[in-house]
Amino acid sequence: MTVIDFLLFLLVAAIAGGFGKLLAGYFPGGILVSIIVGYIGAFIGTWLARQFSFPTLLTINVGGTAFPFFWAVIGSAILLVLLGLIRR
Repeated sequence: MTVIDFLLFLLVAAIAGGFGKLLAGYFPGGILVSIIVGYIGAFIGTWLARQFSFPTLLTINVGGTAFPFFWAVIGSAILLVLLGLIRR
């Protein structure tokens, strides 16, 4: 994976985290928080998809590495809703 591929991977994670923030409602933080949320959301969403045998939807390949964009957005929203419930 080259530096450009890594930066594109971070950009895709940031966009997924941003969409997750939109679905979950307002959540403070900037681009770095969106990247982290998108990356963790990809793990959560992919795990849930495997547990319930859901199909892989909208996978983006960056430098030979597959990023499950749809499940990253869903996982990000779930993560942020749970964090919102804990913080209140």
